[in-house]
Amino acid sequence: MENVNLNQVLFLDIETVPQRTDFNALDADWQYLWNKKAQILGKYHAHNSEEELYQRAGIYAEFGKIICISVGFCYYHNGETKLRIKSFCHDDETELLKAFAQMLNDNFYKRYHFLCAHNGQEFDFPYICRRSLIAGLGLPKGLHIMGNKPWENNHLLDTMKMWAFGDYKSFTSLEVMAKAFGIPSPKDDISGADVYRVYYEENNLPRIVAYCEKDVSTLANLFCRLIGKPLIAAENVEISSEE
Repeated sequence: MENVNLNQVLFLDIETVPQRTDFNALDADWQYLWNKKAQILGKYHAHNSEEELYQRAGIYAEFGKIICISVGFCYYHNGETKLRIKSFCHDDETELLKAFAQMLNDNFYKRYHFLCAHNGQEFDFPYICRRSLIAGLGLPKGLHIMGNKPWENNHLLDTMKMWAFGDYKSFTSLEVMAKAFGIPSPKDDISGADVYRVYYEENNLPRIVAYCEKDVSTLANLFCRLIGKPLIAAENVEISSEE
């Protein structure tokens, strides 16, 4: 892993919300199906109200949708490592997924490329795959992973799995790992628990995008620390405004 070139890695993070503003906005079939899911969730989140439980629907690809995918890639300039971050965000998830897939298909499809996310193997990668298929788009290059054995997905890097060192009971958040490694927290404005409110109540997608981009910057620096490379200086992080 120490031999991985940073410019071969695409760092990514996604933000998701329930497909509808609240439970009452669902049609009868989806209300029935969510109620069945909520009965199971209620066993583990008994302190949550029904409204709070529905806010968790965004975690599940069948009930949620992606509103932002932020990606970051490294390049070298004048002896320094630079990180350029770009976001794909849209209220129309299909448009977002099309743009993201085009970027992957055009730029990150070679055998030596890697995709990296924190808890990506359990969340980001399968969520993107599931929502892409539901949207009728097929899978982008690099994410044709349906039915693969774990060793067939060596191009998918997961900083949480790297930190687990084989401990399959381990779950360590990006925020905790950032603190442990002395990396500035990406949660200085909002956290994942706020995304539903900021999206549906504040109607503030740009604020969510900024939060997602901070996660990508933190992720890239965490990866650097895990493989023994220097941190990327804040002044070397660029946010791309290209459409």
